[in-house]
Amino acid sequence: MMLTWPGTPATGSGKENELESEVRMATAEECRKALEGLTARISEMNPEDRAANLADRTLSCEIPDLGVTFLTRLGPDGADPVREAGEGDNAAQVRFIANSDVVVSIADNPGSFARAWVTGRLKVQGNVFDLLRLRKLM
Repeated sequence: MMLTWPGTPATGSGKENELESEVRMATAEECRKALEGLTARISEMNPEDRAANLADRTLSCEIPDLGVTFLTRLGPDGADPVREAGEGDNAAQVRFIANSDVVVSIADNPGSFARAWVTGRLKVQGNVFDLLRLRKLM
């Protein structure tokens, strides 16, 4: 049974809320490729801009719905390859936490980074100055 607010026509969509979206969980491989796309954009930057805006930092992206964490290092010389974090790895200096669909959508549209963060779909942990530097690059 679908309930509607008085005076509002039933939509017949079967969704409780018309703002719900179809969310498809991405695979770990799709997320790794999405993250590689983001780091490639940084590596392709003008070397002077990269050197001016990037400090040497490790970054991780935890993807709770897949139970996987990816790790890389960004610095003035570019980015290391994105790899799955192992048990012996230290905590990254900048840590992102988001479900797989959010990771892929940010890679497809880096401008959506701030919206995902503000709405709580992306959690960010790290030094505020590092975060501001990274934001400039998105």
